[in-house]
Amino acid sequence: MIKTLQKKFITTAMIAVTILLLVLLGVINGINAWSSVKQTDSLFHFLIETETAAMRQHPFDKRGGGFFAPPFDEDTKMSAVYFTAQTDGTGEVVRVDTRRIATVTEEEARNYVATVSALEKDKGKIDRFRYRVTPLAEGEGKVYIFLDDVDEWYAIARIAVLSLLVGLACWGAMLLLVVLLSKKAIRPIAENIERQKQFVTDAGHELKTPIAIILANTDALELHTGESKWSRNIREQTTRLTRLMQNLLTLARLEEPKKPMDIAEFSLSALLADTLDMFREPMQQRGLTLSENVGANVSIRASREQITRLLSTLFDNAVRYADADTEVQVTLTSSDRAVLLKVQNKCSTLPNCPPEKLFDRFFRGDAARGGSSGGYGIGLSAAKAIVEQSGGSITAEYIGTDAICFTVKL
Repeated sequence: MIKTLQKKFITTAMIAVTILLLVLLGVINGINAWSSVKQTDSLFHFLIETETAAMRQHPFDKRGGGFFAPPFDEDTKMSAVYFTAQTDGTGEVVRVDTRRIATVTEEEARNYVATVSALEKDKGKIDRFRYRVTPLAEGEGKVYIFLDDVDEWYAIARIAVLSLLVGLACWGAMLLLVVLLSKKAIRPIAENIERQKQFVTDAGHELKTPIAIILANTDALELHTGESKWSRNIREQTTRLTRLMQNLLTLARLEEPKKPMDIAEFSLSALLADTLDMFREPMQQRGLTLSENVGANVSIRASREQITRLLSTLFDNAVRYADADTEVQVTLTSSDRAVLLKVQNKCSTLPNCPPEKLFDRFFRGDAARGGSSGGYGIGLSAAKAIVEQSGGSITAEYIGTDAICFTVKL
C-alpha cells in the first residue's frame, strides 16, 4: 500500500512540476523572442531615421522602448550588420551602401532590391535578411534597408537550449527531492489506511466465534422447540452476516501488498463447468435457464483459487439479480491476445447509474432489491480486485433496456 501511494504521489507531483516548468520556460522564451523582435524593430526605426533625410524632421526617440528595447545610438548603428539601397522615382537603383556588411556585394544588393520590389511589400524577410522599404518625398523614390538578423535568432536559440537544459536539471532535482520526501509525505495516509484494513481484518476474525455460537444455539433451540419463524430469521440474518464478513475479509486480503500467488496454467473451461454445476440448483429454484457457449480447452495462467472466487461471484450475482424465469448466458472464448468471459442476465429494472459504478464498494444500483437479495455491494468490488490482481480487466454493459452483461478479459 505504501509503495502504491508513493508512486501516485510521485507521479502527481512530477506532473505538476512538469507543467509548471513548461509554462515557465515557455513564458521566458516567448518574452525573449518578443523582446528580440521588438528590439530589431526599434533598430530598423533608428536606421530609417539616420538613413532617410526626408524623415529627419521627426526626431527619433533615443530612449528606446523601455527594458525590452534599450536606447540606440551611433555605436549601435556601427555594430549592426546591414546594407542599404536607394531608388529613384522610376525604380532605378541610384545608390547602394554595403559598408556595414562584408558578405554582400553591390551586385547582390541590387538583386535583393529587385526581388523585394517585385514582392511589393514594405517589410518582410528574404534569405537571412529582414527588410524595410521607406518611401521618400513624393516622386523621389524609396530607401531599402536590409538587416542581417542571424545573430538575433542564434541568441534566441541559445537561450532556448540553455533554458531547456536548466529546466531538465531542475526537473531531475525535483524528482530526486520528491522521491526522498514521498515516504514521509504519504506515511500518515498509509498508516491510517493500514489501521482501517487491520480493523476490518480483526473485526472479521472476532465475529467468527459469535456467529458460530449463534448458529449452534439456533440449532439447539430448534432441536428442543422445533423450527419457527424466529429461528429461521436468526439463521437467515446470521448467514447474511457471515457472507458480509467473508467479503470484507476477501477485500482486505486483496488490498494487502501483493504476495507470490500460486500461479499455474489450468483449464478455464473445466473450472467454469465445475463452478456452473454448483449454481444449477439455485438457478432451478428461481426458474432460470442456463445458456452456455463455452469454448473447449480454453486455458489461462493464473491463480486457480482467485479465478474460482471470481467465477463464483459473477454467477452468484447473476442468480441473485436476474429476473425469475429468464435466461442466464455464459460465454467463454479465447484468441491469441486474450480470454473473454461474458455473463449476461435479464434485469427488468436496470440500475439507475453508469455501469462502471456497479464496481464501487458498498454500491447497489437498487437498494431495495439489494437488501432483499442479501447483497451488500461488495461482491463486484471484490471481483474487480481479483481481475486486476490477475492482470486483466472487467467491464459492465447494459444490453438494451432489460439486460446486463459483465465481461472479463484475462
